[in-house]
Amino acid sequence: MARIMFIVASDFEDSEFRVPYDRVKEAGHEAVIVGSEAGKKLKGKKGKESIIVDRAARHVSAEEFDALVIPGGYSPDHLRMDADVVGLVKGFFLARKPIAAICHAGWMLAEAGIVSGRTVTSYPSIKTDLINAGAHWVDREVVEDGPLITSRKPDDLEAFCDALLRQVDQGRVSQAETPPALH
Repeated sequence: MARIMFIVASDFEDSEFRVPYDRVKEAGHEAVIVGSEAGKKLKGKKGKESIIVDRAARHVSAEEFDALVIPGGYSPDHLRMDADVVGLVKGFFLARKPIAAICHAGWMLAEAGIVSGRTVTSYPSIKTDLINAGAHWVDREVVEDGPLITSRKPDDLEAFCDALLRQVDQGRVSQAETPPALH
């Protein structure tokens, strides 16, 4: 079982949270909601979803988790102002753990400084932001550049979730195959 972090703030895109969250749990993995403040109630921008933050970003690290999911909506814009959350995204990137960002979540990737030289996709309205951050932007359903997984919109959720779960499973297999360090 893998532990997968979902970083979320208010006004997240409802389906971009719910669909990956449910798919992660259905695959037998643990899904943990992380935000700026533990116990805070968050509402989706369409008002369909209401969730509670499990853990505060300042109290977790990338080392505790196997992958990161960043739903879109206005949530990534709110979160990129939180240095602890930005630090988590950088931590996942430096550890080469899967980071799955959909729609407007590319804002968080740009803020964390991890898209330069990378091929990504996003909602078209933030294309220029990602290009200005040094990314090569393409218009595709899902793009995988190493552990970085990006998609454009809710219509892409099936391919987005498939890529995330495949990378999580591959990571777990490669960790299991790695022999223990000799002392």
